[in-house]
Amino acid sequence: MASEQTLLAAPRPGRVLRVAEGAWHVFAGFAFLLRRPRLWPLALMPAALAAAFLVGGLFVGYLIARRVDSLLIPGHERIPGWLDVLLTLTLWAGVLAAGVALGLAVSLLLAAPVLERLSQRVEGIVRGRVDEGGPGLRWEVAQSLRGALYFLAAAPGVFLLNFIPVIGPVFGAVWGAHALAFQQTDAPLARRGLTFRDRRAWHRMRRPESLGFGLTALLTLLVPLANFLLVPALAVGGTLLVMDLDQGLPSVATGSGSSPRPV
Repeated sequence: MASEQTLLAAPRPGRVLRVAEGAWHVFAGFAFLLRRPRLWPLALMPAALAAAFLVGGLFVGYLIARRVDSLLIPGHERIPGWLDVLLTLTLWAGVLAAGVALGLAVSLLLAAPVLERLSQRVEGIVRGRVDEGGPGLRWEVAQSLRGALYFLAAAPGVFLLNFIPVIGPVFGAVWGAHALAFQQTDAPLARRGLTFRDRRAWHRMRRPESLGFGLTALLTLLVPLANFLLVPALAVGGTLLVMDLDQGLPSVATGSGSSPRPV
């Protein structure tokens, strides 16, 4: 397994550039996917699931926001106008975003096996092979499902944080970004033989890139049409991110006694 010393071995740029590097891989995922029609059949099912559950999550968020607005901000006329607007906007934006995030989490869970296959295909296209360091495909799929469950488990926390006026949505966005980046890099990291604990260590060592990737992904949820392609694009972008940052990790795979699997 990869140690934290291995992950820290390569010199890295400043924090701002690292955040930007993580963010850039979201757009790289879209570009890579759109330029390769042979990947579109694999992307179709996750995209369709995302479209359905994002709309459903937005609708559920709207219904909940209508109810909690009157409960959490009673007597709008009794507070200053600027504060009323600030509290109302943050509450509605946070609850709607949390509803969308919950829909995204469900779609990621259902599409996890297909996204694992898409990630393999991307690595095979870029490197000509897929380095395998895990016990096998069944273990990797199980790890991918575990990552999807990790994001799904984080969704209620993101939802509840958004009920805290002003600062709640900020903390909710950061936590959601971390969980989403963790899920979208799960497949390529598991293929390199990293356990759940190792993958958490990888994200601690690469926190700026991880948060840059996750926050940009959450912002993309607000972009019409692009948000429906977000799920397969993030699977691609997360794979590219791992391949760009994994100095030392390929040796983990080859050191385990397994051989690269051609694609």
